[in-house]
Amino acid sequence: MNTESVEAKITAWLATQEGAMLAALERMVNTDGGSYDKAGVDAVGAQIREFCESHGLRVETVKGERFGDCLRAILPHEGTAPARGNRAANIVLMGHRDTVFPKGEPERRPFRIEGGRAYGPGVADMKAGLVMNMFVLAAFAKFGGAPGPLVGLFTGDEEIGSPEGRAVIEEEARGARVVFNSEPGRPKGNVVTGRKGGVFMVMDIEGKASHSGGNFQAGISAIGELAHKIIAIHALTDLERGITLNVGLVSGGQSVNTVAPHAQGQIDLRYVNPADREEVMAKIQEIVARSAIPGTRARLTIKGEFNPLTQDAAARRLFGLYQAAAADAGLAVEGEFSGGCADSGFTAQQGAPTLCAVGPVGGLAHSPEEYLEVASLVPRAQTLARAILRLDRAGL
Repeated sequence: MNTESVEAKITAWLATQEGAMLAALERMVNTDGGSYDKAGVDAVGAQIREFCESHGLRVETVKGERFGDCLRAILPHEGTAPARGNRAANIVLMGHRDTVFPKGEPERRPFRIEGGRAYGPGVADMKAGLVMNMFVLAAFAKFGGAPGPLVGLFTGDEEIGSPEGRAVIEEEARGARVVFNSEPGRPKGNVVTGRKGGVFMVMDIEGKASHSGGNFQAGISAIGELAHKIIAIHALTDLERGITLNVGLVSGGQSVNTVAPHAQGQIDLRYVNPADREEVMAKIQEIVARSAIPGTRARLTIKGEFNPLTQDAAARRLFGLYQAAAADAGLAVEGEFSGGCADSGFTAQQGAPTLCAVGPVGGLAHSPEEYLEVASLVPRAQTLARAILRLDRAGL
């Protein structure tokens, strides 16, 4: 099949789909979908399934017990796959359906468009990327020409560290030729070529309650111990190495006139180099195990984790391929490093060449001001389709 002819057909069809994309996005944004709202996240999944099946794609479900199901929309390869290297492996378009917002947020802030920007909970992070992936998959189902099997992987718990989705993502990555993660494009239109890794932990401290006036000396303050540990943990920050520690949530105590019998601190660790994780985690464990106030006890629990997104030679070729495809859509795209984490770190660590933030352009994610540049929907979809069609040319 003539790749240039297919490319022209696909990009021309996508150019006619902005209205349909916005309609799908409005429906999706106006559906509740916080990470802990399994029913809401799965309702968004039902919309994706309905669209994909209506365009001839087969959709598989990997059930989630507590969080949103994972969906795999599959377009088999129509030709004979090359036998060498990983050319027969899947071309994966990835995205998460969950948002960070509480129940009822779409009713308070429904989808709207003003001044060329769309607003609403999750409009950029990352429901616009899901819509883009859906329409790119539909375009290949309609016109053919994909150089290998296509898989749209739609997960349901990324915003809380993918506790159930991670295993599905890593399994997908082990059979992936390349992975495009459609997190929002950066405000300048760039994509993300590197991300920090992150570990999200809870530190629980036990002390002993006593009356703070009448029997003060019998108490053992868990809050006092927490204060010592916070200072020690924050001191592990090393900005030159890209290592940051933040105890971002604290709680504890029983009443103002009781020596605190319990306390908790929630810790965010970010790092750049994979080797730094073990070093810093060992130091945190030492701090947790050591008591500044005798009689206190503490335990550390990892609640979620992301691997860093790193670039190997194949990932650098993938970026160059995407950059050239973007230029043909009239877009100037550079690569950026992000301190934020994403599922793309899991796929990169499994050896799949990965490019992140290829979704439509937006900004101010996780805030009431989150926005999407409407005019970026079609060109970013066209760029992704071009990049897929040119994988063979790039030796990927």
